[in-house]
Amino acid sequence: MAAKSNTRSESGKVRRVIVVGGGLAGLTTVIKLCEAGVPVDVFSLVPVKRSHSVCAQGGINASVNTKGEGDSPRVHLEETVYGGDFLANQAPVKGMADAAPGIVYMLDRMGVPFNRTAEGLLDFRRFGGTLFHRTAFAGATTGQQLLYALDEQVRRFETADVEDERGIVIPGEKMVRKFEFWDFLSVVQDDAGVARGIVAQDLKSMEIKAFPGDAVCLATGGPGIVFGRSTNSVINTGTAASSVYQQGACYANGECIQVHPTAIPGADKLRLISESARGEGGRVWVPKDPKEQRRGREVPEADRDYFLEAKYPGYGNLVPRDIASRELFLKCFHEGRGVFNAKTGANENEVYLDLTHLPKEALHKKLAGILEIYEKFVGEDPYENPMRVFPAVHYSMGGLWVDFERSADGGLVMGSPRNQATSISGLYAAGECEYQYHGANRLGANSLLSCIYGGMVTGPAMASYRKGMDKSSYDLSSSVFEKAEKRELAKYNAILKMDGKENPFKLHDEMAQMMLVDVTIERHNDKLDTVLAKIDEIDMRSRKVGVPDTSGRANQSAQFTRHLFNMIVLARVIAQGARNRDESRGAHFKPAFKDRNDEKFLRTTLAFHSDGGNAPNAVRFARDFDYALNGKTVNITDAVDISLVQPRARKYEQAGAASANAQGAAKKDGDKAAAPAATAT
Repeated sequence: MAAKSNTRSESGKVRRVIVVGGGLAGLTTVIKLCEAGVPVDVFSLVPVKRSHSVCAQGGINASVNTKGEGDSPRVHLEETVYGGDFLANQAPVKGMADAAPGIVYMLDRMGVPFNRTAEGLLDFRRFGGTLFHRTAFAGATTGQQLLYALDEQVRRFETADVEDERGIVIPGEKMVRKFEFWDFLSVVQDDAGVARGIVAQDLKSMEIKAFPGDAVCLATGGPGIVFGRSTNSVINTGTAASSVYQQGACYANGECIQVHPTAIPGADKLRLISESARGEGGRVWVPKDPKEQRRGREVPEADRDYFLEAKYPGYGNLVPRDIASRELFLKCFHEGRGVFNAKTGANENEVYLDLTHLPKEALHKKLAGILEIYEKFVGEDPYENPMRVFPAVHYSMGGLWVDFERSADGGLVMGSPRNQATSISGLYAAGECEYQYHGANRLGANSLLSCIYGGMVTGPAMASYRKGMDKSSYDLSSSVFEKAEKRELAKYNAILKMDGKENPFKLHDEMAQMMLVDVTIERHNDKLDTVLAKIDEIDMRSRKVGVPDTSGRANQSAQFTRHLFNMIVLARVIAQGARNRDESRGAHFKPAFKDRNDEKFLRTTLAFHSDGGNAPNAVRFARDFDYALNGKTVNITDAVDISLVQPRARKYEQAGAASANAQGAAKKDGDKAAAPAATAT
């Protein structure tokens, strides 16, 4: 039996839901919830406009086909699942590809300053894994422009009054309440394990407080800092996903970590040089002579090895990221043909990304943002000198397991409470913190799309779940929230009292460096065994840290120590999943198992936390499980939905490896995958 009112609890309180994370996925979820009349509390670790989505550079994919190349949503679907090596469930991917054109036009109406052609149409560039101009872009700061546009829409709802079923304004209640500089600690669960709210910490006062919510969505980004220096912001520790994983949520395909082929080194982090640089004509090369000591611009064309173009003539420099990263790794590590460094007298792990042959005016118009970053941090003019780049950890295809309900046409049933639901009833996830859309390798510019589409799916799903609740979280005994609050307060006070000899920052560096070296581009079982043993050691040592700061306000050391505990847990999920998957699929590459094994491994890795006995923070893998949703039991298996695109060999040596099949399929069914109009405003 559903609750009596969708607006007020039986005790008269306004029924709210909670969204954790203020990036593209979180803000889109908020917009869709508000459109459905559901009041929202938004929590963000940083100011919303500083969420990591702001760092995205290259663009957002949508098969609009303004250039008349024969592109379509069906081709987009095909190339996405092909690029992900068939590990992605295809119904959500189809829904995303179908909705993409409408999403881009919606963003255009919101005022995103997309680049345009001379005719005034939206301009599109090429990205890796496709032969089509499918990526809409706003220079090289697309993420920033999209984030700011969505933030403006959410700000409208911060001023909008909450109304009850009769349309009467509820005094003092706004549709959106924003909590910035709050760190998510855990979900509040009732005796049945249902998510009933969250516990969070104010990072200024360090107050720990429980907040009720009829449903919770995590949109908290990826775990890049598990690997130390990555292209991710330092806030991307994966702590929220790790926390709910330890509370019982399933974590899926954790081993699938993307390494972006082009980034510039730095002492603090690795700064991304977007795939858009290659999409606009940038060329990757190394000197043919491994003893070459001339500067890049001084090396004549005849002495350059454009190795991606030579090996992949159809796609050239725009092969998928996993393939490009392995080729760069091969040149530098195995062949010793990196860029010569006069200071060290040796070849560095760098290759050239060259834009100097392109007109400066065009580069400035389309790539000024990333070229400015390069010049600022390297001290060289990229308009005159080939850039020096190397692969860097960039994105997690794995994340919290989320469900979906398949429609008759192979897409999603919009509004189904199953969509984006985690295995904890009442808890949803959207964006990079979940695993849904990219399989074993993400195609460039699908990330912004998947975040926004994921939010568009999650909002209606949460609204449906809320309607089906038999009792609002606001009608539960206060003891449910007090218990959760006291538990987290006790954990935090225990951290403050830690006075061991281990330094949490140094311990993180030790783990992160190990993960970076042995659990990224190439994976070897003997090294993974060593990594897992080392993680166990670091886990035990972390219990003997000494917190450098015990102050009562803005205590970053205590906060980082908590994040460290959660990163160690995720590191084990990632490394153990990689150890178990004895094949090569997408970004997961084992030289000892170079072939993809569909018979054994065309399945989702389903990981659950198991903490007890002599194995603290152990991982339990499952082939199936049940979870509850609105009083019903849903059975889940690790089988991958391959009903729309049948798996086949993944080769990019020839042009159109994926798109030819897609166009054939589209022609056969009349390309029924037309894009529905997006409704968010």
